[in-house]
Amino acid sequence: MVFMERLDKIFSNNCILSRKDFKKAVKAKDVTVNGDIISDQDIKVSEDDIVMYKGNQVSLEKYIYIMLNKPLGVVSSTDDKENKTVIDILPKEFIRKDLFPCGRLDKDTTGLLIITNDGASAHKRLSPKNHVEKSYYFELKEPFKTSSIEKLENGITLKDGLATKPCKVEFFTKTTGIITITEGKYHEIRRMFAYFSNTITSLKRISFGDIKLDENLKEGEARLLTNEEIEIFKE
Repeated sequence: MVFMERLDKIFSNNCILSRKDFKKAVKAKDVTVNGDIISDQDIKVSEDDIVMYKGNQVSLEKYIYIMLNKPLGVVSSTDDKENKTVIDILPKEFIRKDLFPCGRLDKDTTGLLIITNDGASAHKRLSPKNHVEKSYYFELKEPFKTSSIEKLENGITLKDGLATKPCKVEFFTKTTGIITITEGKYHEIRRMFAYFSNTITSLKRISFGDIKLDENLKEGEARLLTNEEIEIFKE
């Protein structure tokens, strides 16, 4: 079904121009639809139209899906008075109203974070009943005992009473590997290894469900999800 939306609302939601400034842009003949300069400030458009503002094409998509390779020291929040947030570091062209991170990564954890304004799809992906797997590459301070791997995978009860769900662990060396979990309690993976008197020195999320971190994205960089990745995210 083709949607019809007021163009001033699209400009406002996409943080391009306020509705007041949109009216000024129309009067200045800075906005075109399908190649024609518009004069109607109340015009509606569909996703099939081509809208340009000062020579730059305007995205008409209602929802946006962004892959961010989160760097260290940035918080997974929409607003923070003391720290830089994942929203703060997004490219300007990706900014929309109501953007939020789908799930959280700790301040000292890097890697894959999906940011969107599609609340319904994000809620489904984050629902515990859907058991979405999340994989992390980790580095440990001390070698991990082979005899403890099965216990870690079967689930443990932490000192604060939290019973962790079964997980999968693949070691590359005695101190590095990949752990896959289906939940994400506060500092959960760090606390799981702390249970065995070990310390994580580096933690990076490399996948969220079937969506994998783009190896070409450097820390702090972002890109839009591909159509295939969007379909996976919305399933």
